[in-house]
Amino acid sequence: MRAALVTSFDAPPQVADIPVPVPTEGGSLGTVLASALHPRVRSQADGSHYTTTGDLPLVPGVDGVARDENGDLRYFVQETGAMAEQVALDPRRSVVLPAGVDPVVIAAAMNPAMSSWIALRRRIEVAPGSRVLIMGATGNAGRMAVQIARRLGAAHIAAAGRDPERLAALPGLGADDVIELGGEADTVRDALAEVGRDVDVVLDYLWGEPTAAALRAIVPARADDSRPLTWIEIGSVTGPESPIPSAALRATNLRIVGSGQGSVAPRDILEELPGLAAEISRGGYDIAARAVPLRDVTAAWFDAATTTERLVIVPD
Repeated sequence: MRAALVTSFDAPPQVADIPVPVPTEGGSLGTVLASALHPRVRSQADGSHYTTTGDLPLVPGVDGVARDENGDLRYFVQETGAMAEQVALDPRRSVVLPAGVDPVVIAAAMNPAMSSWIALRRRIEVAPGSRVLIMGATGNAGRMAVQIARRLGAAHIAAAGRDPERLAALPGLGADDVIELGGEADTVRDALAEVGRDVDVVLDYLWGEPTAAALRAIVPARADDSRPLTWIEIGSVTGPESPIPSAALRATNLRIVGSGQGSVAPRDILEELPGLAAEISRGGYDIAARAVPLRDVTAAWFDAATTTERLVIVPD
């Protein structure tokens, strides 16, 4: 069968012929209909993700939609191998989707939606009426986080990001306030301080210096220092390290946690798949997805670095 194949962490994948995978006991062979090219996959393919083993060659892709041997559509997750014509499906790591859903939309939405869904359901028990700040809200995962937070009952959502055009669209997706992080430093600080007075949860896709700057603005502005503030680190778009001011941890009731593979047990992630798949399948989410044939996967790798759309690899 044909698949995207990574033979070097310094080069994008190329289409190649590889053996058909062999399902484990209780599994079955599925025909892949869609697999999204999201940042988790790109970091897997360049060897930079923290779960990378360094083993090559590998078929990239950690999730997708496939048709199983019974004709059902399944959303599946696995460590590697999704960007291929066929995949070995494990019923414990996949969920049947409703008939008639668009595989491209499901594949595009599930991974970015999962980051905020898991964070708000497994790393914190977010209460209805909570106030949420999303750092990095103009990325695909951040845009989904605005929508997920609203669906999960957030009363107020502030969205912070650097892309003015994408920020302007976020009120239509559920954001109550937007903060342009690329603006004048004093203006940004004041806006973060205003939002931070009574924010309960921060979903942080940025890390790096923007996180430190946000904490320096928010902590002194807290209306009630004893009010819990949970800062959930999900991504590190602006840097893997952040110079967190020590006073932030002493001056307010701040809890910094991470959300990702390891901090959330695999069984817990799998338990969330049916609910999230059902939620996405109900529709009503704004998802910018574009299908790309498998034969064009190398070109798609370069496009993914600049486009705001979620590229989804589909059969030729």
